Amino acid sequence: MGDPTGRDDRKQEQLDHRRVSPEGTKLTTDQGIRVDDTDNSLSAGERGPSLMEDFHLREKITHFDHERIPERVVHARGSGAYGHFTLHESLAEYTTAEFLTDTSLTTPVFVRFSTVAGSRGSADTVRDVRGFATKFYTRQGNFDLVGNNMPVFFIQDGIKFPDFVHAVKPEPASEIPQASSAHDTLWDFVQLQPETMHMMMWLMSDRALPRSYAMMEGFGVHTFRLVNAQGRATFVKFHWKPKLGIHSLAWDETQKIAGKNPDFNRADLWERIEAGAFPEYEFGVQLVPEEDEHAFDFDLLDPTKIIPEERVPVRTVGTLVLDRNPDNFFAETEQVAFHLGNVVPGIDFTNDPLLQARLFSYLDTQLIRLGGPNFPQIPVNRPVAPVRNHHRDGYHQTDIHQGRASYHKNSLSGGCPAVGGEGSFTHYQERVDGNKIRKRSESFADHYSQATLFWNSMSDWEKEHIVGAFRFELGKCDHRHIREGVIEQLNRVDHDLAVQVAEGVGVEPPQEATANHGRTSPALSQANAPAESVQGRKVAVLVADGADSAAVAAAGDALTEAGAVVEVLAAKDGFVQAANGGQIEVTRAMPTVASVLYDAVLVPGGEQSARTLAQDGDAVHFVAEAFVHCKAIGALDEGIGLLERAGIDSVRFSGGEAVSDAGVVTGRGAGGDFPARLVEAVAAHRHWTRRKAHVPA
Repeated sequence: MGDPTGRDDRKQEQLDHRRVSPEGTKLTTDQGIRVDDTDNSLSAGERGPSLMEDFHLREKITHFDHERIPERVVHARGSGAYGHFTLHESLAEYTTAEFLTDTSLTTPVFVRFSTVAGSRGSADTVRDVRGFATKFYTRQGNFDLVGNNMPVFFIQDGIKFPDFVHAVKPEPASEIPQASSAHDTLWDFVQLQPETMHMMMWLMSDRALPRSYAMMEGFGVHTFRLVNAQGRATFVKFHWKPKLGIHSLAWDETQKIAGKNPDFNRADLWERIEAGAFPEYEFGVQLVPEEDEHAFDFDLLDPTKIIPEERVPVRTVGTLVLDRNPDNFFAETEQVAFHLGNVVPGIDFTNDPLLQARLFSYLDTQLIRLGGPNFPQIPVNRPVAPVRNHHRDGYHQTDIHQGRASYHKNSLSGGCPAVGGEGSFTHYQERVDGNKIRKRSESFADHYSQATLFWNSMSDWEKEHIVGAFRFELGKCDHRHIREGVIEQLNRVDHDLAVQVAEGVGVEPPQEATANHGRTSPALSQANAPAESVQGRKVAVLVADGADSAAVAAAGDALTEAGAVVEVLAAKDGFVQAANGGQIEVTRAMPTVASVLYDAVLVPGGEQSARTLAQDGDAVHFVAEAFVHCKAIGALDEGIGLLERAGIDSVRFSGGEAVSDAGVVTGRGAGGDFPARLVEAVAAHRHWTRRKAHVPA
């Protein structure tokens, strides 16, 4: 039941009983019958017909034919990991949820990250919202925090969710485009639904292109309630903040990664955990007393709105660490079933109309995907809390229920399982009355002010990326009136934004319609969330025969010690000859990778190596592309010549001592502070203000 440190390992101990290893076993059928041959069907003679009595053939083929289950309609492509949640500050003043009140507990979790629009076979790096769903296996039962990496959503009422998903999915006639919002039906929906504008600002920002799941914020999206022992409620919004900062890819880079490695984010998560560089997140809450429900200029129940952190700071109370990869993708990551209705005592819902619809939808979708009502018995979904109820039978029932009574009340089983008692879930007693109507509250009617707040809060480079994203997306729309409609909506967000986008998509720039309110929220900008670590960053070192092995070792050791992953690339696998006569081992052949798969690049000295690399188109492009994507670049001695060959001339190079300019670190000689400066440049993630338009990549 856990170790002396207080960590709760009950979930892993529960799963141990279901884990099956093939080592040292003999092949059998599903009935346990030993098999002597699984390569040849039973036939009448060597060249005769196969026989229907071959039960092994029939069982093997039948099982194979039924291996797939329907993929999720949304969030189909996902990656998952186990971990644990540790509470640092008790919230007992606000809730009776044990995992949020007892700081001595460590709660096991399973987290699934995902894209929204694409199919299971789509790429990781598409422009999209990312799911961030956390299943807490608490001692009071499972609590599912089913969130995203953006704090708002496209619509206010769940009845419009099918409309939105139909619009963003591939168009029905052609099934094109896959995993992309850059097409007419999505933007037609947007131009006719002003409530989408805040979310579209997030979607067109770099938040839609995360570098890593370990560098991605998570949000519960909705306003929930915490309920304490006295029955008093407090409104709450949930947050996950990554320890490594919030960082993104470049748009051009994401498209190239989709071809080079469509599993980029999935592989990154897996490799970090395998290497012991465990992703960590701080768990925070924004708390609003019930009496302040109407103290804002927006409705707390509106899922297209945020509570600005400057107004209600995020209170950090715990830490999530992901430290174990699944043993089987299908059994765990694909079959894990999240549901917003999985709450524990002390956490309750609000009347957010999107939340209310999700409470139905998530349960409903699992019934078709996982084959019936017994999906909570799948190992990854089983709570560690005991389960006792009168549910019986159905597809995939794995429990053997004893006793005659499967109803309540009963006397044949001693009245058990009994209801009530300490720790029972009690719904918050909210007074509800009103006429039956279909009407949105007027408090939900402001669709533009927070979209403007988001735009105002962006740095110059973030604004540049948002404009570019709108231009790309609308440029894929065939119908001019759709482009014009979106420009009209953007003009209500910010006139300058609308003009810049219009100029790029062939639409007449509009006249100013609404004055910008000028308010900002610095917490919304990634520029205000700097990194402090290079943990898990991938650095490519480009070498050829004659490379300076001392420089490779010095810079490589500094980066590795700081937590980065250093890979040596050359034209071919194997080894290259070092300038001093030794050998440098090559990690990968350059033609098998690309700069888009790395966070930084280093070019060590060595006259012969530098000359060879300067004549290698792959090497020249590697450096130029890394520069255009604003990554850290290091070069020593003759290696600086490769930067010049790549057209990098807008930064200052070293004449002796190490120089760092716009993330390009150069030096003469392997010593001095060059390694430290390179580590610092890599830790900054990107150098977005770099002058780069003239460099071809």
